[in-house]
Amino acid sequence: MKKSTNSRRDFIKKTAGASAAIVIGGALPGYSALSYSRIIGSNEKIRVSVMGVNSRGNALAQNFASQPNSEVAHVCDVDSRAIIKCVNDVKERQELKVEGYGDFRKSLESKDIDAVVIAMPDHWHAPAALISMQAGKHVYIEKPCSHNPREGEILTEGAVKYGKVIQMGNQRRSWPNVMQGIEELKSGAIGRAYFGKGWYTNNRGPIGIGKEESIPEWLDWDLWQGPAPRQAYKDNIVHYNWHWLWHWGTGEALNNGTHMVDLLRWGMGVDYPVRVSSNGGRFRYNDDWETPDTQVISFDFKEGVSMTWEGRSCNGKRIEGSSAGAMFFGEEGSLLLPGGNDYTIFDLKGDIVKKVKDDSSVDARNKVNPAEFLDAFHIQNFFNAIKNDEKLNADIDSGHKSTLLVQLGNIAQRVGNSLDIDSATGHILNDKKANRLWSRQYEKGWEMKL
Repeated sequence: MKKSTNSRRDFIKKTAGASAAIVIGGALPGYSALSYSRIIGSNEKIRVSVMGVNSRGNALAQNFASQPNSEVAHVCDVDSRAIIKCVNDVKERQELKVEGYGDFRKSLESKDIDAVVIAMPDHWHAPAALISMQAGKHVYIEKPCSHNPREGEILTEGAVKYGKVIQMGNQRRSWPNVMQGIEELKSGAIGRAYFGKGWYTNNRGPIGIGKEESIPEWLDWDLWQGPAPRQAYKDNIVHYNWHWLWHWGTGEALNNGTHMVDLLRWGMGVDYPVRVSSNGGRFRYNDDWETPDTQVISFDFKEGVSMTWEGRSCNGKRIEGSSAGAMFFGEEGSLLLPGGNDYTIFDLKGDIVKKVKDDSSVDARNKVNPAEFLDAFHIQNFFNAIKNDEKLNADIDSGHKSTLLVQLGNIAQRVGNSLDIDSATGHILNDKKANRLWSRQYEKGWEMKL
């Protein structure tokens, strides 16, 4: 007999141990999702809608479909080709037939959807998350959680107002060895940590000079723009190069810097800085790319610690042997978190004191699916927060703070001067020009309203 929607949701809320035990036993990516599909009845699983499935969203959809305690019921995208591909890919991971939607709002009308996964372009992250919470759904939102600081504030307020679980995709907060490394740091493994350095490097090519042309028949360009004020379609924006255009994207700082700055902020136990500065620019190519391809952001905190993030989009020389990473420097040594689920502790001479290695393959430069197996831990933390109020590893308050740090770096870069910050609120002090970038203009009718 089919259970009612209310019965199913009651079950989801109350169930705790059984499905978690199955996951610990090995039902993670790399194992057959279909082999687990009969362990938990379909009406007892969390049903998910994935929004934005061209690349990263497709990988997330497959990962969520592989979990024994969830099913991907809907996939949504403004690109009709992406819907077809994702539906076929998810079909290999689960038995439930997936429905595709060009407009994600149609998916939100379904009472069978418990949670949404947001992997749309950055300018869509916060508006889609707010609309989803208002529709009664829990939210798993890819980083960055917002396009600008005000949107992050609205999301933190919205999570409280609507009482929904909202987790940001800072997946390293759930990777076991990374968690252990941070715990060792906090326990004094290198003494008092007073400086942190994060980085990301790549060898990205030019994006050229875009030409206005007819909108492809497979693309809903109006809905792709959504909350952003309308611009003409150009041939070098969709699907990835929007990252480097301020109107829609947030640059390498938020695209990849968010992860490493989050590790630094987590390890050093700080929230908002007192001063932020940024140096860099678009140096490598002469094209439409607006955000920096080379950038160093510096943060000073009232706790007497500092940190930096270095981004090099067009020169992939690794730092400490890794294309991405974070390193802490303290009174008695240093601790390295490279791009994977590893960490190394050094003494003051640079000799290795301890090295914890994970054989799982992680490719920090893979823009689609760098660490599927490890990311399942983050997904399960999200599910456990929904089912039995487990503490989120990357709740929206924490996600907003880490996102805000790199947003402040971008604002400092764009206005051309360092920023003084209120350490209690994260707000910019005494700088009218900088504060104009605290929020954005929206297309009429798309404003974010609680």
